[in-house]
Amino acid sequence: MKIGFDNDKYLKMQSAHIKERIEAFGGKLYLEFGGKVFDDYHASRVLPGFLPDSKMKMLLELKDQAEIIICISANDIEKNKVRGDIGITYDQDILRLIDTYTSFGLSVCGVVLTQYDSQASAIVFEEKLKKLGVKVYRHYLIEGYPANIPLIVSEDGFGKNDYIETSRSLVVVTAPGPGSGKMAVCLSQLYHEHVMGKQSGYAKFETFPIWNLPLRHPVNLAYEAATTDLNDVNMIDPFHLEAYGETTVNYNRDIEIFPVLNTIFESIFGESPYKSPTDMGVNMVGNCIVDDEVVCEASKQEIVRRYFKALVAAKNGEDVASQILSLDLLMKQLSITPDYRRCVRAAQEIAEATEQPAAAMELPDGRIIVGKTSKLLGASSALLLNALKALANIDKKIDLVSPTVIEPIQDLKVNHLGNHNPRLHTDEVLLALSISAVTSEEAELAMQAISKLEGCEAHSTVILSDVDLHTFAKLGVNVTCSPVRKSKTLYHK
Repeated sequence: MKIGFDNDKYLKMQSAHIKERIEAFGGKLYLEFGGKVFDDYHASRVLPGFLPDSKMKMLLELKDQAEIIICISANDIEKNKVRGDIGITYDQDILRLIDTYTSFGLSVCGVVLTQYDSQASAIVFEEKLKKLGVKVYRHYLIEGYPANIPLIVSEDGFGKNDYIETSRSLVVVTAPGPGSGKMAVCLSQLYHEHVMGKQSGYAKFETFPIWNLPLRHPVNLAYEAATTDLNDVNMIDPFHLEAYGETTVNYNRDIEIFPVLNTIFESIFGESPYKSPTDMGVNMVGNCIVDDEVVCEASKQEIVRRYFKALVAAKNGEDVASQILSLDLLMKQLSITPDYRRCVRAAQEIAEATEQPAAAMELPDGRIIVGKTSKLLGASSALLLNALKALANIDKKIDLVSPTVIEPIQDLKVNHLGNHNPRLHTDEVLLALSISAVTSEEAELAMQAISKLEGCEAHSTVILSDVDLHTFAKLGVNVTCSPVRKSKTLYHK
């Protein structure tokens, strides 16, 4: 895989810049941490070389100085809001996040229930956390937030919120997803500490949009593609331009809230430490791109992938028409179409020739590998085996998995487990391959090539099952699907 991002440089530069910001505020900083801390796959896809856990490694550079506050909106608990990437509810993710942070040796000082208004589900979750030994704090709804600044910055506003006890110089405020109230938690802590006579500051860490890349740079457009459900739009920061005469990029929500935020700072401290939303940020990602062509290509691929994902969501009955329109406009800005992905065109050609579902994959060296539907294997499973043959330099004619191994598995599926489709899914074919590797040298070579699948681009002409999608995701293959079902049934899993 071609590298466009220097991850080692990023770790050093980012941690150093955060330390500088801590010192600028007298040794105490509340850092609003946007995005995913340890599983940022969007960043790793659009910035090849950026590792999904890069931000976690960066925090570990500051491990002795840092502690973590995790926020969750009581309304999100009540609604059973689900993380779309991993399919678990926000309250379940809180437990996962705590386990992950503590496993890395990071200190979690508590969970904040934001927008708290005695929601029944929030009360139950609060009791559960307490029984598990987790400190829980309540931050209440403030009428007129964020516009009613006299109320917000008063004993009846931020003053009503529980104060969160912290002891380290860097307090990272994070959450399962957007809209969890991270900024309000930071500001509430600043208010309380100012009343106590303590000195502390606020900064924001967001990977995207990248402030020192052009507004319409593909990386920044890929961020818009990833947030079409939030209606995020990249904009030139007018406050930064006015203050410094420098063009920088931010997004609409931060720009819209900045005048209010600035007034809150002035109400707490007497003056604001920042002149623009860009000033608030500490993001050094843009300084670590080493090959602009590589990241531009990766970002275009990401936008097309998001487009196909939205088409599939629409096919499954979701109301995503506005997202599809936005993604279509983003592709037009970059003069690309859905078949910009070479694997899309290749898969469609095989499907038209065979009149059966088909799949194709582009390997890192540019080779296109295809998979056809057969009696033994689905197109995706066939594609997986064919790709492994190519990566391991194994003759195409060799059967990596013998029919004598596949047929008993099919018998088990159909005659004992009640499946109607006898063809092997991708996870099943990998298990069959691992069994074959005991006696087959070629199968063993194919198993050794599995790691080389990471970063490959693949496409299926039909909507894949959850099993196949998850298998490709675990392998690191970037897969898309045409919005076509294998059958006319309404329930598709």
